[in-house]
Amino acid sequence: MASQDWFDKDFYAVLGVKKDVSDAELKKTYRKLARQFHPDSNPGDAKAEARFKEISEAYSVLSDPQMRQEYDQIRAMGSGARFTPGAGGGSAGFEDVFGGMFGQRGGRTQYTGGFEDLLGGMFGGGGFGTPTGGFRGDGGPTKGADISAKTTLDFLTAIRGDTVTLTMQNGRETKVKIPEGVADGQKIRLKGKGHPSADGGPAGDLVLTVAVRKHPVFEREGLNLRVDVPVTFAEAALGATIEVPTLDGAPVKLRVAPGTPSGRVLRVKGRVVTTGKGTGDLLAEVVVAVPNHLPDKAKDALEKFAAAMPAENPRAELLDRARGA
Repeated sequence: MASQDWFDKDFYAVLGVKKDVSDAELKKTYRKLARQFHPDSNPGDAKAEARFKEISEAYSVLSDPQMRQEYDQIRAMGSGARFTPGAGGGSAGFEDVFGGMFGQRGGRTQYTGGFEDLLGGMFGGGGFGTPTGGFRGDGGPTKGADISAKTTLDFLTAIRGDTVTLTMQNGRETKVKIPEGVADGQKIRLKGKGHPSADGGPAGDLVLTVAVRKHPVFEREGLNLRVDVPVTFAEAALGATIEVPTLDGAPVKLRVAPGTPSGRVLRVKGRVVTTGKGTGDLLAEVVVAVPNHLPDKAKDALEKFAAAMPAENPRAELLDRARGA
């Protein structure tokens, strides 16, 4: 699903990563930036929304191995890559490289297709973005233009998948099968749902960009779901069995070990997102809740607890590391 503007867009720079970035580092960087610039975290901020779209587009390309390979090839062409003919030496011009794909009239190369059509022939795709028509080297019929559309899904619909009905600009309704685990910003390509061909060729595609509403409790991280779970100081210090909500509504019981600090993550296997790539886990992050008000009896007990504890400074190691930096 290459695009003409890949020549001009440096997705590695958009995400602030190197070209040889690993999949794990790429995902970690995307999650950090997506959280920072998500529209729900920046209501009314058009610049943040535009930045979020840039980040999502860059990650959607670089996280897909095939699309990333195509992108790197296209960027290499745009940065001055040259082609060497089989004989005669030197660097071939545009017509030398692609001359076999074009008709020759009067000694000049004739080509009436769009840029996207040329790339389509190189990478096996019929349409890129919203092309003006497909190119056929054998003079056959052209492919119809693609249609771009957007839809917003509830969090649960995106996780579980569903069939939704879209109303296109021409008033035509189209049913779209949403796969399980579709992510915010993901594009779904529906073959043959675009504009019809002008000369009997195949219809174009519908390229649907999905936006997913935030959930009041859960946050998605790839195939995993994360939820913050408050526990009392006594539960964290002494240990306890607590109930944690799940996506299907039935809570699951988890054991909090004695001395559990705030920020520790408890993992529940296989209770969340399922896609063709696998099934994720529920990540329950412990958050020690500090009461806003202490009754006198509780305050006295806490003061006695503090007096009974050995003298220690939990920030000592932090201060030592800061001094040695």
